[in-house]
Amino acid sequence: MTRLLETDFREVKVLATCLDSTKAYNLIQEYKPDFIFLDIEMPLLNGFDLLSMFEDLFFDVISRTAYDSYAIKAIKFSALDYLLKPVSKDDLTAAI
Repeated sequence: MTRLLETDFREVKVLATCLDSTKAYNLIQEYKPDFIFLDIEMPLLNGFDLLSMFEDLFFDVISRTAYDSYAIKAIKFSALDYLLKPVSKDDLTAAI
């Protein structure tokens, strides 16, 4: 995903990547991104648990997951888009 963003979407600056949801919370607070790509299934806390840690979502969320069953919950968290893995370039273009 990062490689695709860096090669085909140069207008998107990747500020950080993270596999740990608690570290992700700190990175989001530090970098104050316009939007994040959020995987739903993560170690420790899932993506929804991570979003629940924020009092105010000051960033947009593009959810990405291998499971279509999370779509309704993602919408409730005001997801900007919902990408199923593997993410295609066309779907990523539409989301961005």
